[in-house]
Amino acid sequence: MAEAIPQTTTAATGPSVRAALVAAIAISAFTLAIATFELSMADWPSGFALLVVVPLVALMFFGCIVWSATLLLRIRNGGAKFALPFLIYALTLAVLIYAPLQQIALQQNFHGHRQNRERIVARVEAGELKPNVDYNKNLIALGEREPNVSARGNDIVVDETDEGIYVLFLTSRGLKHYFTGFLRVPPGGDPNKFFEFEDKPPSRLVRYDKDWYFVAN
Repeated sequence: MAEAIPQTTTAATGPSVRAALVAAIAISAFTLAIATFELSMADWPSGFALLVVVPLVALMFFGCIVWSATLLLRIRNGGAKFALPFLIYALTLAVLIYAPLQQIALQQNFHGHRQNRERIVARVEAGELKPNVDYNKNLIALGEREPNVSARGNDIVVDETDEGIYVLFLTSRGLKHYFTGFLRVPPGGDPNKFFEFEDKPPSRLVRYDKDWYFVAN
């Protein structure tokens, strides 16, 4: 009697969507990161780089949305998994439109650095820290030994007035003297009286807490 020869069968595997899914997650995460931290990256020269990076990221993102939409045509043969990349891009687009990403980043910046910034303010008011930059009488270079509380080299801007000392912690500093930052005003002080706004009022003025404002010129 002839011995039966066992036969093995390989299960048919359908087309894979793994690469498209990984790409969707990576591109969406990168796009959200750029949108969230765009303001803090506005320093020179990174601000100049953003003029190229942001349009390229936007073009890539919307191109991928169109490409992922073509995968929907493969749902009938390949299964619902081919809808996942499109859903990820759609969810990311909704977050970009409706979620206040920059406001969230600013809140984290404010609360994460507040204690160190208040210590710096106390040292400025006590006279321990004074302007130390030859070309700018309002600038204090904190240096690397101090906590990193201000963008673009950890410099802070101070303005001594009769009512007290104004201290600006930068979150960005761009071309043509553009800046954003958290301004600590003296008790009862008016952020509009900060010397940087003598000629033009701030373009953005948001109160974050007592004596603390987010400003932009």
